[in-house]
Amino acid sequence: MTFSNAFDWTRRQVTEGRLPTAVLGVATSDGVAALDAFGATGARKARTDDHYRLFSVTKPLVGITAARAIERGQLTPETPLTDALPAFGAKRDDVVRLRHLASHTSGISEPDLDTAKPLRHELLTRGRDFRAGTMSRYSTLAFEGIAALLEHATGQHWADDVGAWATEVGADGLTLDESSDPHEVVGAAEEGLDIDRFAALRHPGAGLMGRAGDLLAIATELLREGGRILRPATLAMMRRPLTGDIPRLDPYPAERGQDWGFTWNLPTRAPGLIDRDAYGHGGWSGAEFMVHPSAGVAYVLLTNAALPALDTDALDNAVIGSL
Repeated sequence: MTFSNAFDWTRRQVTEGRLPTAVLGVATSDGVAALDAFGATGARKARTDDHYRLFSVTKPLVGITAARAIERGQLTPETPLTDALPAFGAKRDDVVRLRHLASHTSGISEPDLDTAKPLRHELLTRGRDFRAGTMSRYSTLAFEGIAALLEHATGQHWADDVGAWATEVGADGLTLDESSDPHEVVGAAEEGLDIDRFAALRHPGAGLMGRAGDLLAIATELLREGGRILRPATLAMMRRPLTGDIPRLDPYPAERGQDWGFTWNLPTRAPGLIDRDAYGHGGWSGAEFMVHPSAGVAYVLLTNAALPALDTDALDNAVIGSL
């Protein structure tokens, strides 16, 4: 398995100017099968061990942390957010539970990604878009709710918890520390994102930085289903669709063909994919982290362009087509 078509696709995104840099890695249950880096950010040539901002790839990592707390009996998907934050939803007539936060069905109105207000203040003061569980709209702020539940249940900060289990499987580069020197996100200011203000939030829905090797180490363990990260039954719980046929609001309308599981994006009905038995997540600057359990393969794409226009279905199909 050379995965040459997938690496050719990635190289083209750089040479044709859609991405300044890219690192692509592919893993199986045996470990890393292929890994390469392309392009440069200014004078800085991309290397396979460089740190990148993961943005929303942070979400399933926090989700795994919550699922591990569920395994220990410290939380359940039904735990209400008010267990951790009694002041939440004082004007709401519904109950927002962990499963709603984890599946983008909480109905919490979303602030800007680089909000100038503290995330906990935003969580407690934002209005309601819809009744919990009746619709799906992508929410990064909801993960501040998951962080609050984790801290209440475990006594640990979410990032410390992620770092502890990830380090056990060799993913020791996941961090909120700016000294990790992630590649600059080209075009962020033009797209309206103040990176410094965003980074200061230490956002549980988007704030982690990491290397391709960190995510590949996690993917390898998930493909093994051996229990070092999650018991197989717990991973199966995370992969159960939680959005069914409820309305999907922008930016992920129904025609995208996806469901949301417990923080995982599930392309169960994606019209452009060869293999829909997959779970993963993307990120604002072009990151992709996707696991195909039946095919026995996973891949990671890290890059640094603000909201790049990428046909990642083509990348996914090129990986699967190499098997």
